[in-house]
Amino acid sequence: MLAIQVTKPGLDNLQLVERPIPEPRRGEVVMRVRAAALNYRDLEVIEGTYAIAYDVPLIPLSDAVGEIVAVSDEVRRVKIGDRVASTFWQGWIDGAFETADTTSSLGGPLDGVLAEYIRLSSEGVVRVPHHLSDEQAATLPCAAVTAWHALVTDGHLAAGDSVLVEGSGSVSLFALQFALLAGARVIATSSSKSKLERLLTLGAHATINYAETPMWGQEVRRLTSNRGVDHVIDVGGPESFQQALQAVRPGGQISIIGYLGGKTGSINPLEIFQQQATVRGTVRVGPRKSFEDMNRAITTSKLHPVVDKVFVWTEIRDALNYMRMQQNFGKIVLAF
Repeated sequence: MLAIQVTKPGLDNLQLVERPIPEPRRGEVVMRVRAAALNYRDLEVIEGTYAIAYDVPLIPLSDAVGEIVAVSDEVRRVKIGDRVASTFWQGWIDGAFETADTTSSLGGPLDGVLAEYIRLSSEGVVRVPHHLSDEQAATLPCAAVTAWHALVTDGHLAAGDSVLVEGSGSVSLFALQFALLAGARVIATSSSKSKLERLLTLGAHATINYAETPMWGQEVRRLTSNRGVDHVIDVGGPESFQQALQAVRPGGQISIIGYLGGKTGSINPLEIFQQQATVRGTVRVGPRKSFEDMNRAITTSKLHPVVDKVFVWTEIRDALNYMRMQQNFGKIVLAF
């Protein structure tokens, strides 16, 4: 089979290699990959800027959909022919993150999914909604589960709640879709007028151009009759957190998911105290149970993920360079 591995930091060091098709060991399955999706973590791992340095050679990427082609004898929860997605954490089934195997994430430290065939734990796969194409289903394992886990599993999102999503990245788009599915009101931000228009088309009730309104927290207050929103999906990091605190209602929730605005900045904990806000780090994606719960909701509602562009999987450098430009609206997918 063909696989792509990274041997040292840099996109130019990605290598197309020939490897044996893996065979399942005890408790494992082998999946033929049909599609994979990119996350910003993948770019950082490949370029060597991620917070953790993994051993190389390493097959990168974590999100894939495909068909099970082999199972070990004792496996019962899935079978040959099932269409499944990988879970980011191969060893986190349910419960608090403290119960997870923190060495079980795909694309580092475990080999990832950028190969024609991959070996996975039988506990680390999830059947995907039938109405989704392979390219659409491949978008679910990280971005969608992160949004669902933040808003629904941990956030207990309810009908009538208000949600602020920052930007038009994949986590924010999934958060918008799930919030609407629950009957919540959504305010979305972006610096792009064309993306703001698309956010309205997706169902956002109001939008804010943060380039034109840098103090957008106050604008959120205005749009909510000075109440603030119940939930903030904060993907900007320290740069946006101050405005998120202005936007959230007293006793509301802020889910910190990314750091697209930068990794440095100052946060005054007294402001969190004054707002009585619940601030939760959600960079850990979520367990398999959140993935399965989410898939039931997607199946019932016939929700479709937003896919921006599809590349052939061997065009991984072009796809990652496209991601680096941050012009995409929705997920970037690789087709096998």
